[in-house]
Amino acid sequence: MNAVVAANADWGIGIRGKQTVIIPEDRRHFKKLTDGCAVIVGRKTFECIGGFLPNRKCIVLTHDSSYRADNTVVVHTLAGALEETKGYNADKVFVIGGDSVYRQLLPLCSLVYVTKIETCPPSDAFFPDLNSLPGWEQVYFGEMNERGDLRFSYNIYKNNSIEPL
Repeated sequence: MNAVVAANADWGIGIRGKQTVIIPEDRRHFKKLTDGCAVIVGRKTFECIGGFLPNRKCIVLTHDSSYRADNTVVVHTLAGALEETKGYNADKVFVIGGDSVYRQLLPLCSLVYVTKIETCPPSDAFFPDLNSLPGWEQVYFGEMNERGDLRFSYNIYKNNSIEPL
């Protein structure tokens, strides 16, 4: 399993349930990475992104036992989410947020695809700082891109604590 995240320089990813910075090129990058894959997402993040993601098996993780959403699989436990990914190669399963789902599933992820954005707007949700977590190593350093006054790069971190894919 992998994760994909857009994180600011301080690893901030959201504020009041919304992504802090939205970059159209990053949205296209996300779509390309996850197309044809299974994605695990928390309910709040699922609603923030507008719901159903075409050509992906969307597994929504929520504590709300009455929650329903079209074209998705709703689960209430991590075990349930992982069960729904059976039949997919591990490299075709992505954790896509929010912060509590990332924290719970990060130890099971082999790779994290990080769009690193060189800005620090106010955030109340953060992705774990992979540069300081034991066992994580940045294995790909993407070139710097610019969109207006924003600078960002696509990077890959590897979890050396688990067996490779």
